[in-house]
Amino acid sequence: MFDTKIAIVLRDDLAPWQELNVTAFLTSGIIAQHPAVIGEAYRDAAGHVYNPMSIQPIVILAADRETLRAVHRRTLEREVTSSAYIEEMFATGHDAANREVFAKFAPDDAKLVGLALRAEKKIVDKITKGAKMHR
Repeated sequence: MFDTKIAIVLRDDLAPWQELNVTAFLTSGIIAQHPAVIGEAYRDAAGHVYNPMSIQPIVILAADRETLRAVHRRTLEREVTSSAYIEEMFATGHDAANREVFAKFAPDDAKLVGLALRAEKKIVDKITKGAKMHR
């Protein structure tokens, strides 16, 4: 049904609250890059209006540190823009602090905990090779 795929890859040693936090932040990055992925508002039978959500499913994957690093490397090699979250961002309290700490690291030394990307299905499958469906 969709020519593209949205995938979020989480490091497999995160606490549940961290998994949820990282997933939420990474998803917001995909939406910011691809606003057309948001559909129409939802309405219930009583006429209440709810926020629109993604029109496309999002696949959540898990990977160990090395596999996640490989996924990250492949996004860079293929020039697929991604959302990225590093360990140090757990200790910050706002967007400016997140960007400040993120800027201190290069791809080779970042303690990556999650990545999100949206691209053609085949490309996403190749980039995320080695990651497994999240439990």
